[in-house]
Amino acid sequence: MSKSKVLFIMTGSIACYKACQVISRLVQNNCEVQVVATPAALKFVGNATLEGLSGRPVISDMYAAGNVMEHIHLMRWADLILAAPATANFINKAAQGIGDDLVQTLFLAHDFKRPFLIAPAMNKSMYTHPVTQKSLQTLREMGIEMLDSASGILACGEEGWGRLLEPDMILKSTLEALQKNASAASGSPSATSAASAPATTPSVKSSALAKIKVLVTAGGTQEPIDTVRVISNLSSGRTGVTLAETLEQMGFEVTLLQAHGSVKTNQVAHKEYFTSFKSLDEKMQVLLASGAYSHVIHAAAVSDYSVDSIEVDGSQYRPFEVKKISSNADHMNIHLKRNHKIVDRLRDYAKNKDLKVIAFKLTSHASADDKTAAVDKLFKSAHADYVVHNDLTDIDIVKRTHKFSLISPKATIPCDNLETLASELMQVILPKEAL
Repeated sequence: MSKSKVLFIMTGSIACYKACQVISRLVQNNCEVQVVATPAALKFVGNATLEGLSGRPVISDMYAAGNVMEHIHLMRWADLILAAPATANFINKAAQGIGDDLVQTLFLAHDFKRPFLIAPAMNKSMYTHPVTQKSLQTLREMGIEMLDSASGILACGEEGWGRLLEPDMILKSTLEALQKNASAASGSPSATSAASAPATTPSVKSSALAKIKVLVTAGGTQEPIDTVRVISNLSSGRTGVTLAETLEQMGFEVTLLQAHGSVKTNQVAHKEYFTSFKSLDEKMQVLLASGAYSHVIHAAAVSDYSVDSIEVDGSQYRPFEVKKISSNADHMNIHLKRNHKIVDRLRDYAKNKDLKVIAFKLTSHASADDKTAAVDKLFKSAHADYVVHNDLTDIDIVKRTHKFSLISPKATIPCDNLETLASELMQVILPKEAL
């Protein structure tokens, strides 16, 4: 079986260390890898490391003996070109057609007959800068595939967009693109060029963002028993908070309504807080009636029941009628009352009756039929536009992995992690003219 030929362009970023893992994995997957590194990239990772991983000498100097025509020869040799990490400098020069070094002349020698993948890596301010966003869009329009990551912790210590996609995801996308290209070359009618694949993270036109105003709920309600005891759930609020951070970083107007006990964030400017079902319901009514929200992402874990009364050793109380129930009590019975479904009333609360509702549904060890029934019930009762479903078995607290399904009445999009879910939701809420 012949080996696939991958031309691996590496530009100067701290993320070069992650790219080394991709090179190693490509070689393990029967790929022949030729690394072309900028002088800046070699400041982060040495020649010896790259040659040891790839088994081929690294090419860096366009004017070294025997290299003058390499930008032409290498582009004819390769089955696929991957730039990882790709800095803002590389991306902006490529979009403008500047060919002042070897890696830029490689791009200019690209004939668009084979996949060209770019995995950006930079600070969030550089990534979201209008010049970079325009360049990313220009390259996408040319047919270049962007392997974008969602929000994450950056080398500078900040959190935001611009983090290099994880090596396993880069490897997966590269191998898929190679397979599609091989199928296309063999004449398979079902094959499509990987270079025309849709971007995982859209480039956003700022004028279109004015149409988007998003309310995100996160965290679990706490139903009071007395002044120190509550009935609650296991929600940390991480999903909703991360989604709010991601949307904020991309320029959307976001309000995060989060539980007092949920994970904290400094990445969202406008935050409100709730504790119980009652306080969440009241805050939702006020916010939706006063603000012209276009979307609600309702990720909060809301209690189906609240405490109606407490019976302690034969005496009955309402919540808060006793400051703290004595720990010496022999018997305590808690009587619950059913709460209405807030998600079913969101459009009734809203000033904007065209509000788009993205609801969340968590099941626990449910069968496939039970999962479908739970989601269908939410579509019918809440008239949701989308439902994000996950089962308790999809969550690994120790490994911090979390799988989701983004479901519409027409399709289901599997999301292997929270970052993928954030990316898919962005594409759902963006108006077409924003892309």
